[in-house]
Amino acid sequence: MMLLLEPDGRVSHSGATLARIAPLRQKDRIADVLRFVSPAFSADMDALRARAGGRLKVELLRETQVGPGERPTRLRCMAIPLVNGGVLLILSFSAEPGEALRRHRLTAQDFSETDPTVDLLFLKEAHNVVLTEFQRLSDRLETARQAAEEEAVTDKLTGLSNRRAMDIHLARLAERQEQSFGLMHLDLDFFKSINDTMGHAAGDHVLQHVARILRAQVRRDDMVARTGGDEFMLVFADCEEVEIMRRIATRIIGRLETPIDWQGHTCRISGSIGITMSNFYDEIETTRLVSDADRALYESKRSGRSRLSIADPDFAGRRASDVPPPA
Repeated sequence: MMLLLEPDGRVSHSGATLARIAPLRQKDRIADVLRFVSPAFSADMDALRARAGGRLKVELLRETQVGPGERPTRLRCMAIPLVNGGVLLILSFSAEPGEALRRHRLTAQDFSETDPTVDLLFLKEAHNVVLTEFQRLSDRLETARQAAEEEAVTDKLTGLSNRRAMDIHLARLAERQEQSFGLMHLDLDFFKSINDTMGHAAGDHVLQHVARILRAQVRRDDMVARTGGDEFMLVFADCEEVEIMRRIATRIIGRLETPIDWQGHTCRISGSIGITMSNFYDEIETTRLVSDADRALYESKRSGRSRLSIADPDFAGRRASDVPPPA
């Protein structure tokens, strides 16, 4: 990054990096090559010699890679007078050379080891490495955070939501009170006998099978949660008709009674269900909804299992409904 001027102001030699940025021809005059902007003065040799040793700023007049409307690269400049009357100009980039370096695709190899730009390039590279590693760490932390949050509200065995997720979901619906929803509490019948006779591996297989059945009965905005060992709760968003809930519950009970194969053994279960609706209540209280769905569930259990019951907040619980076998 140097420029050698003859006593009459003509260019006799330019450094390789400067020639790459702004191609020059021997015998070009200084006024054809540089514009002195700080301090501003006409590019003649007498004015340049008068400012020898001072800090100057210049703009390149023949710079390559400069698009329309782009500002020319500014360089720091120091003039050193020579004994033959000529001047040696030592040029360097400013403290923020990033744009010029990108524009001309310059690397550390384009500068001498003593050029301060090499130190800037090293610091820039180190900065980029730190930023890259920081971003990677941030991404890993964010992934871990999301995984932890997901794990905190997910039942590991079935992949369904857990009781915590269900409580949060019900609380949000209760706060909004802008649409009705249905709540269904399901408890598996005869599940304990499977664990006792075939082992917990068979029980886990049955629970995963039940989870698939329940997922098939809900929409995107609905929720299915495993809230206990063999207990599940389903929330049906934007649902006002209890008869719709009755039909879904009947379908679930029928599908649960289909025998489940496990390693050549047949597992048989059924399901008892309690139902309540948010529009049964003048004011939605999630604890009361859950309690009423529980009461309806145990009415189904008491009445012979494999049934559904519908809770009514004005009564102790409606009589369990017999469910016809699936067609």
